[in-house]
Amino acid sequence: MTPAHRADEVGTVAPDTVTRVPEPTPRPQLARRRLADREGFLAKLFLLPTVAYIIGLVAFPFVLAIVFSFSDVTTGNPSLDFVGLRQWRTILGSRVFWTAFRNTITFTVISMALIVLIAHVLATVLVKDFKGKWLVRFCVLLPWTTPVALAAVSWLWLLNSIFSPIDWVLRWFGLIEANMYYLGRPVLAMGSVIAVHVWRIVPVATVIIMAGHMAIPGEINDAAEIDGAGFWRKLREITIPLTLPISAVAVLFGAILTFADMTVVFILTRGGPTQATQVLSSWAFFKGIEGGDLAQGAAVALFLFPLLLAAAIAILRAVRRTEVM
Repeated sequence: MTPAHRADEVGTVAPDTVTRVPEPTPRPQLARRRLADREGFLAKLFLLPTVAYIIGLVAFPFVLAIVFSFSDVTTGNPSLDFVGLRQWRTILGSRVFWTAFRNTITFTVISMALIVLIAHVLATVLVKDFKGKWLVRFCVLLPWTTPVALAAVSWLWLLNSIFSPIDWVLRWFGLIEANMYYLGRPVLAMGSVIAVHVWRIVPVATVIIMAGHMAIPGEINDAAEIDGAGFWRKLREITIPLTLPISAVAVLFGAILTFADMTVVFILTRGGPTQATQVLSSWAFFKGIEGGDLAQGAAVALFLFPLLLAAAIAILRAVRRTEVM
């Protein structure tokens, strides 16, 4: 018997007689990747609103301010005539500009020192367990949740030269004999503006520093207590060093908010009395918007950019050095 006949007897099918089943053609919806699986496309799609926001509300106004600062554009004459550095020489030769510059530095430095100090104290208290802690946290966060215009108007009434409730309480306790005129005296006006701004910014700084306190491992504090370390020693050797990087972040955000803020000054004093509380941001608004000189207003506003950039770089470098140490 031949091998071919033997293969047929055991049931082997010859290659020529094998029937091939056609493979199913893939459906289009399965062949194509679904939209939810296209991570690269989704990433670009989700970033598009952010990019549009930055270009439309940050980059374009910034470039436009640079163009305006080298022109003589005003609200009455919108034509862009290039004048070189004339606007910059004008503002640098202005006495009000340098007064606003000094006030801005004073306002920022004193405000940030008070904000960091008060925020550290509040954060140290609020991480402890005590009765009514939720109420205290609510009261601490209340100034930040209150609209700034409403808060400033309330303080405008509290500091009123004639009907100030603060003066009434001080007179009732016999601490003063006449009204203080908080917003009518240069030193008191600057102190009032600083106090209101600190009252506004302390809550957000407290929340940031509280996050740093809560990130400290409990084992470190337990070991310090076992070694007999008291409150001040733990504060000096544990709490402050370990929360220094996040405190620097709070300082950075607070400095930016303080340096570029004009709302409190605008509502309380409008830069007075006699430019004693005028800052660069408010002076840029008064020159460019209310005064109609868009070119000089843009130049004053742009003067804030290198100062803020230098402050941000200095703070970030300090944070990096503390992390390396």
